[in-house]
Formats: sequence, C-alpha cells, structure tokens
Amino acid sequence: MNPNPTADRIRDAFTKKYQQTHRLFRSPGRINLIGEHTDYNNGFVLPASVDKAVYFAIAPREDNLVQLEAVDLGETYEFQLDDLTRPEQQWPVYQLSVLDQLQKQGLKIKGFQASFGGDLPVGAGMSSSAALECCLLFALNELFGLGLDRLEIVKMAQRAENEYVGMKCGIMDQFASVFGKEQSVIQLDCRSLEYEYFPFPMEKYLLILCDTKVKHSLADSEYNLRRQECERGVEILQAHYPEVKSLRDATPAMVAEHKDEMGPTVYKRCKFMTEEIQRVQTACELLLKGDLAGFGEKMYDTHQGLQHGYEVSCPELDFLVDQTRSLGDVAGARMMGGGFGGCTINLVRRGGVENFEKLMKKAYQEKFDVELPCYRVSITDGTSEMTA
Repeated sequence: MNPNPTADRIRDAFTKKYQQTHRLFRSPGRINLIGEHTDYNNGFVLPASVDKAVYFAIAPREDNLVQLEAVDLGETYEFQLDDLTRPEQQWPVYQLSVLDQLQKQGLKIKGFQASFGGDLPVGAGMSSSAALECCLLFALNELFGLGLDRLEIVKMAQRAENEYVGMKCGIMDQFASVFGKEQSVIQLDCRSLEYEYFPFPMEKYLLILCDTKVKHSLADSEYNLRRQECERGVEILQAHYPEVKSLRDATPAMVAEHKDEMGPTVYKRCKFMTEEIQRVQTACELLLKGDLAGFGEKMYDTHQGLQHGYEVSCPELDFLVDQTRSLGDVAGARMMGGGFGGCTINLVRRGGVENFEKLMKKAYQEKFDVELPCYRVSITDGTSEMTA
C-alpha cells in the first residue's frame, strides 16, 4: 500500500487520545468536471472522487456518550445520543446531522468515540462537508451493522445536509464521494439516480485545482436564491408545457420562447441551466471519442455561463480562468463548486504542468497579492474502510 501520512496522523491521534483499538474509514472529496448547479434541477452531473479525503478513526462505546476529536482544529466535543441540540461550535453540526438522520430512520446505535481530519482543503469546492457526513455514516453503518447500502448512505447524507445543517444541496457531492471509481468520471442522472462510468484518459493530461483562497461568504444565501429562481422559471414554463416538472424537462428553445415573461434574471438562470444540462451529455460523447481538447472547450463554455448567466463567479475565479486562455498546454478551465470562491479546475497537458503552476502563481500574486495553492488531483475510488 502507498504510504498515507494523513491516515497515519488520524490513527495516531485516536490512539493517543483514547488508547484503544479502532477502525479507520476514508471518504474522498470530489471534483465536478461539467454540470454545475444542475443537480438540484434534476439534470446530469459529471463528478469524480479524488485522492484528498476525510478520515475517521472510530470505536464503539457501551453507553450513549459520543466523543469527537477534530484533529486538524485541536478541538473536542461530546454529547449524549438523546440530546442532539445544535452545538454553538460550527464543526460538530455535520456529525450531529448524521446522527439526527439515523434517529429519524429509527436506526439504533450506541455511543462512540472518533478522531477525524483529512487533507481536503475546506472551502475549496471539493465538498469537505459531504465527505465528512458520508464517512461517518459509512463508518457507523459498519460499526453497528445497520445494513444500509451505498445509495441509502448517499440519500441520508444529503438529507442530513438539507435538514439539520440547512444547506439545500443536491445529491451530487455525496454520490461522488461514495460511488467514485478510479480513473473514471460518473455521469449521474440526478432525477433517476441512474449512473454510468466514463473513462477519463489521463495519460496526456493532469487535473489541477487552483484555490483562490476566497471563502464562499455569499454561497449559502445565493445558492438557495438560485434554486428559487430556477423554480420560478419552472412555474412559468409549466403554464405552457405541463410536462415540465423541472428544468431537466425544458430546452433552451422553450426558455427563449418565454424570455419576456420570465424577466431578465430568471431568464438568464434558466438559459444557462438548460444549456448546461445538455452540455454534460455532449461532453460525455467527447470522452468516448477520447477528445479531451473538445472536452476542455466545454469546460470554458460552462465557466462563461456560470460567470454571466448564473452569476455565481467572482473576480478571482474569472481572473484565473482568463489567464489560462493564452496557455497552449491548457485544454480547459472553469470555476468549480457552488461559486463565489473556491477553486478553478484546469485540464493541463502533463508536459506543461510545472510551467502552468509557476505562471498562475506569479500572475495571481501580482494581481491579488495572495499566494495561490495549486492541487494536482488524481481520480480515486469512493468511500471505504482502510485496512493495514
């Protein structure tokens, strides 16, 4: 097995704190190649799980006490299973959201102690919260023999985020974390939850994330607002096309037909969304042909739509994408994630990786006086127990 210093760090922290045996689980973060914000519109997404993850070292107790150690923060939190009051600290909210779901499903567990942490950058748009929820749920399922399958874990983790955390996210992040497959992207139909793996040939290219270091201060409120704007568009379209239950059922032509009725904002949102849902399918056809250059063009198209149509970008993200347009080694680039910060994702020819990182860091430093972290990511398998 490859050495994994992060996993070892979490193991060691648990052993030091609790002095007993444990099991170790990992759940990866995700990237999304194409299909942004399409998940809650019942469209298609194209995510993959990556080699940066959240790890839980965990052991059961005989009572109802839960003891949590956030290794990276150097903080602890403990509570009884019959008191899931929302904590004042922000980080335990995610763990409690999982236990809240178990209770709602009538699934009985005992207390446990856990140390957790990872190498997944928070706020970089790789869905650290979904990875954390999926990892804990997967671990508790194994630890207490709850009998949940992977899809049930995904759905419960999404509901945890929706109901307890209060973030009305779609299902993509959790699905990608749990169902990831090495060197493949997942085309997920967010309406039916049918999925298909597409090979992502990486012999000639590498994926690099450039982290703006801008935190998503607007993301939660604007995210929920975008959902409302899309729902408003659906209401308008439904009056003319009763079969339209979500923007997945609509086309750019339908949206154009009712532009005046929608008004400029709702029109822009719906135009982008219907185009983006189609773009995922076109991008998958390009992957089947091995046409990564064509795929990269679709990434640029997505960014353009997110910047001007969906309006969830920010100056730092736009600057980074614009920088790549003159670089011959970059096939495609776009902002990734909910928006208003986080990372750009870049498809870069392997021979040009060093030069790409050097140029991007220099340009970003000069423009914003901020050091730009660049993360090279590989596509890996999804949530699992780690042995050895």
